[in-house]
Order: sequence, then C-alpha cells, then structure tokens
Amino acid sequence: MITATMIPYNWEPIDIEDFIDFDPDEPEPHPDAMLQNPVIIYDLMPALHDRLTAGGRNTEVFMDTNTFLCYDRSNLNVRIQPDCYVAIGVDAETIRKRRLYLPWEAGKPPDFALEVASETTARHDITGKMEIYRRIGIPELWQFDPTGGDLYGRPLAGYMLRDGVYVPFEITVEPDGILSGYSPTIGLRLCWRDGRLLFQDPDTGEYLKNSHEAYIDGREARHELESERAAHDATRSELESERAARGMTQFELDAARGELDAARMARERARARIRELEERLRRRGESV
Repeated sequence: MITATMIPYNWEPIDIEDFIDFDPDEPEPHPDAMLQNPVIIYDLMPALHDRLTAGGRNTEVFMDTNTFLCYDRSNLNVRIQPDCYVAIGVDAETIRKRRLYLPWEAGKPPDFALEVASETTARHDITGKMEIYRRIGIPELWQFDPTGGDLYGRPLAGYMLRDGVYVPFEITVEPDGILSGYSPTIGLRLCWRDGRLLFQDPDTGEYLKNSHEAYIDGREARHELESERAAHDATRSELESERAARGMTQFELDAARGELDAARMARERARARIRELEERLRRRGESV
C-alpha cells in the first residue's frame, strides 16, 4: 500500500532573482521532459482553454503545456513539465510570465494534470511522474493513450487523490466504443474515440471542437454572414429601386392631377363665358 508522503511547502513569497542558476530557456534536464505532443497542443488546447476561462474573461484560471511545475523551493531546477495542467483561482498572468508554477507562491498545487502517452515518456508517466504528482498533491490526474493502451496499458485512465492515494475514476464504455470518464475539476467528460482525445459537455452531449473544426466553423460562419450581407444589400437595392419607381409614378400622377385641374378650370371659365354671352343676348332681345 502506498503511504501518503506529501511534500511540505514553505508558503513565504520568494524572489525569482534568488535563483540565478535558473534559465527558463534551458532544455528540461530530467528524462520526463514533455514532448510537444500535437494531440494536446494543436488539437483541443485552444477550445479547452476558452471553455475554462469563459472566453478569456476569467483571468484566475491558468492552463498551459509549456511551463515548468517546480516542487523544491530551494532549487527551481527540480521541476516537472506536465503535458497539460490546470490551476483554478491563481494569478495566471504572473505564472505565464515566469514560465514557472511555484506552488508555495500560488498557494496551492495545480488542480488538474493530463498526460498523453508517447514511446519515450510512457513508462515514466505512469510510474515516477505519477508519484511526483501524488507527492505534490495534484488532486486530479488523467492519462490518455492514443494507441489504445499499447503504451499505458489502457486507453484512458483518471485518478482522484484521496488521503494521499490516487483512486481511479470510473471509465464507461459506450455502445459505439467510446470510452469516457467525468472530471469534476473541469466539469467535462474526457473521451477516447478512435485514438483521439475529446472533451464532452455532460449536459448537452456536445464535444468541444478542436482548432481545425473551430476554424472550419468560423470560416463557414463568415461565409454565411457574407452571404446574408450580400442578400441584404440586394434586397435593399431592390427596395430602393421600387421606391424610385413608386416615386416616378407619384410624380406622373401629380402631373396628371394638375392637368385635370387645369382642364376643369378651363371648362369653368368657358361655362362662365357662355353664361355671360347668353346674358348679353337676352338683354339685346328685350331692348328690341
């Protein structure tokens, strides 16, 4: 049975300049260095980050793949690089600027870590790296194997830290072969489908779109918007033409009404002239 040997933290703030031997651009010295796995970095990271940060409005959620997690206050070169990790309620801007996650300054370890299997790191991911995460105190750990289990022994596994021991989450198998487990930390289901990692909204059943899918949707949305704008412009042009046509008709109608009024006035004048002549003739007749 694994005993709960947690790393004690000194929560006093430290000056980063105290560690003059630390170079953030120096290659990770440990064999567990993360390989830049495109499954995480280029597939779903942007969508997951957008989901967790509410489209960038929540600045107290830190999520990254390219920073170091330190776990020895006296030596920042004692560090580890998760494939993906999330910390909620921390100063994300400061962490990202330093490219270091210091639990004793953040006030807590990360809340969530995800490892993606590769041939060079798989064995260490499920042994030494998992043990370091346990000792650091990361509450939730997930392991995803694109090969379907050749590297990790299983396609998908999730663990919650209880009393210093990682206890596995339930992984369900859907009728279509999709494996999934629920993460209470990020509020999503992690799914293994045909070697792909997917994040599913448990309420709607919809999957977060990866970068390519989001790009296609965005392009289609822009095309649809442009089509709507073109149709709107055409409709507006047609309306203006109809208004112009109605304007010409009204002008012609007004002209016709003017001509009619003029004709009526001419008839009235003619009738008045006739009455005047008749009156003159009548008077001559009486005088004869």
